[in-house]
Amino acid sequence: MTSEDNFSEELEAHLTRNGFIWGPEPEIYDSLAGFYTYGPMGKLLKNKLEDKMSRVFKQEKFYEVEAPIIMPEEVWDASGHLETFVDPMVLCSECEGSYRADKLIEEDYDVVADGFSDEELLEFIDDQDITCPSCGGEFEQDIHDYNLMMETRVAGRESYSRPETATTTYLPFKRYWRFFRKKLPIKVFQIGKAFRNEISPRQHVLRGREFTQAEGQIFVTEEMKHDWDGYDRIRDEEVRLWSAEEQEKEGSPVTMSLEEAVDSGEVTSEGYAWSLYLAWELFRSVGIPEDRMRFREHQEDEKAHYAEDAWDLEVELDSFGWTECCGVHDRGDYDLSQHTEHSPEDLSFKDNHGKEVMPHILEIAFGTDRPTFALLDIFFDEEEERLQIPTHVAPVDVAVFPLVTKDGLPDIAEEVYRQLHERRFDVEYDDSGSIGKRYARQDAKGTALCVTVDYDTKEDDTVTLRERDTSDQVRLNIEDLDGAVQTYLYGDAELRELGEPVE
Repeated sequence: MTSEDNFSEELEAHLTRNGFIWGPEPEIYDSLAGFYTYGPMGKLLKNKLEDKMSRVFKQEKFYEVEAPIIMPEEVWDASGHLETFVDPMVLCSECEGSYRADKLIEEDYDVVADGFSDEELLEFIDDQDITCPSCGGEFEQDIHDYNLMMETRVAGRESYSRPETATTTYLPFKRYWRFFRKKLPIKVFQIGKAFRNEISPRQHVLRGREFTQAEGQIFVTEEMKHDWDGYDRIRDEEVRLWSAEEQEKEGSPVTMSLEEAVDSGEVTSEGYAWSLYLAWELFRSVGIPEDRMRFREHQEDEKAHYAEDAWDLEVELDSFGWTECCGVHDRGDYDLSQHTEHSPEDLSFKDNHGKEVMPHILEIAFGTDRPTFALLDIFFDEEEERLQIPTHVAPVDVAVFPLVTKDGLPDIAEEVYRQLHERRFDVEYDDSGSIGKRYARQDAKGTALCVTVDYDTKEDDTVTLRERDTSDQVRLNIEDLDGAVQTYLYGDAELRELGEPVE
């Protein structure tokens, strides 16, 4: 077993034990791979991450929408999903297990295989002697096309669960056009469930069959992309770009400003550069370290036929290495042109000169499961069995303890708990076991701060406030607790600034 395998197993055991992620579900029956339950801690963390990302979108003047999960067959025919939303599958000659060929390669080798032809996939598997992960058997020498769409029927109509939120976001364009007073750019985002009937989902929640998708969609004209309002504000921001050319040469990502990327032709437009910046900021806002992120340009043979530009934001995980977590695409006018062709509605508009214009779309597409897992992976201290998640997204902001369960201390602790809860902090109350064991339990969950109510509290209305990463403590008045927690979590204050240090 490799160190990565051992770390992954330790991490998954920690997440299960501490109420983050359970499954595959249903655990009490014969479970289905690719379906997981977020336990109490996992749901708190995922909620915080989604809230942070929503705030970033809204700050950039996006409006949130919510579209149906299921759409009739003709929608997916128009979008191209029925024809193209397929993965290459290989079958084990012994146990008949099925696996997605490109991911089978990418899990163990530092190559991008989703652009490989069928012949290249089979040749790589044969040359590297890749065998079935389940039984060690050899794979058959055939590639099978496997459609990922989940099929259903609604009122007798052939329908499908959406494999991503993008298509359902595009369909109401005429409604957007009126709501936004017939003015581009139109910026909307959607966070919701999507479904893909993955061949053999592994890697925990990174490749689920049910997952939460988050996508920002920007409707623009072609001219707007090259003269982008807001470009001046971000032109000096630096990101790490791994171009297709550097990949071919086995070179490394290059850190450059977005202006340098546009001027050199690395990216196609100012609007697209702005979209890259927004994706970078979305992941940075939830605490993913910048030195763990890079943009990887799609190779020509993996780029969608309609894509004018396509880069993936990848995050380096301790358990699975560099992992795609977000795609940024210039989709051109493909989507609205397709739905204009297949539906009774014309989704173009007339500009000020009476010219018919079909909007283009810039897209930032990701799932919230992957950055949630990334935080757990990156900030898991295997040796100490604790999570040092950035405090502003810690699942629990503050835990409250009575020193003992007698002499009125639980009553005071309950009051402190309710006071903090009313201030909209995520608070946990714990009165079981020694203080040391309670601290350890909270450290394992990533709780940012712990408050202890003791006998001195009855005398002077002060409590002890302890921080997770250093175990340092200060003493402060209960009436100052709300402000101290707020300042510590969101104001970059050090603990010693908030009260009297406890030696």
